[in-house]
Amino acid sequence: VSLGVAKIKLGYEKQVRLGNLGASRDWGFAGDYVRAMHLMVGQDEPTDYVVGTGVTHSVGELVELAFGVAGLDWRDHVVTDAAFIRPAEVDQLCANPAKAAGELGWVPEIGFEELVTMMVEADLKLLSESGGHAEDSFGTDAW
Repeated sequence: VSLGVAKIKLGYEKQVRLGNLGASRDWGFAGDYVRAMHLMVGQDEPTDYVVGTGVTHSVGELVELAFGVAGLDWRDHVVTDAAFIRPAEVDQLCANPAKAAGELGWVPEIGFEELVTMMVEADLKLLSESGGHAEDSFGTDAW
């Protein structure tokens, strides 16, 4: 979503095609999760932990916020496409990080709004510096 927003903002694309905007997910910052992993491996005894924010936001909320960061109205650029709707869609996925909080003292530091803002700003910078050409983490052309 954030790369799509950046492409639209910079004039490389006019729209982004998405599936179920109503699906809710527990969106979190990878850096927070890496910190949780570090705390886990430092424990004397291995055990399982669930890592997440414990809060859900819909794909629609993500979209609205991401476009807002770029100063755009998502309704002008988002097309719902049935091809992107998963046949076995789970409406809501949310973690319960209570054990990680209680035993590790871990809580996420980056909230949803800050996360989305970071993502959109990073993709705008990436595309601006690369002339609209960006490689994804697998080394393939994402534009």
